[in-house]
Amino acid sequence: MFIQTEATPNPATLKFIPGRMVLESGPMEFNAETASRSPLAERLFAVPGVTGVFYGSDFITVTKADGDWQHLKPAILGAIMEHYMSGAPLLADGTVGSDDASDEEAEFFNEEDAETVEQIKDLIETRVRPAVANDGGDITFRGFKDGIVYLNMKGSCAGCPSSTATLQHGIQNLLRHFVPDVQEVRPM
Repeated sequence: MFIQTEATPNPATLKFIPGRMVLESGPMEFNAETASRSPLAERLFAVPGVTGVFYGSDFITVTKADGDWQHLKPAILGAIMEHYMSGAPLLADGTVGSDDASDEEAEFFNEEDAETVEQIKDLIETRVRPAVANDGGDITFRGFKDGIVYLNMKGSCAGCPSSTATLQHGIQNLLRHFVPDVQEVRPM
């Protein structure tokens, strides 16, 4: 098994590409408290210095607290390889799950803004999410109120030094161009 790695804009996060499907539906993010939901996440959190794990459709991003990638990378590659060689399911309950359902429930906006919100969601889904996934992360719509779009950043995007610039100059400009009601974009 050959696992490729790619740098992300976030120096604390590295993208691992195992060359196979990782998660069938939606992204999932784990911290030390939620790692028990996934045998692979548990293996990765057993590597000293790992503080975050994120699954995309065909990649895994790992976030570190400190330490050098040069020392962490072999242990992370070993954990990923061991997981896939063991034949264990990705998720402890055997599902192909996703965090998206919980994101949907948390959305907020006024009913009179429903058409605007659909435009915003469509732009995020078709133009923003694919670009963000290339960098090992994900971004989801959380709400719209008083001209402000609230987004949740995950994976390599969470805590990335350039995430503010991405939100303000990239996503905000895109949304303002296509949706005149949008005045600002904020992380949530």
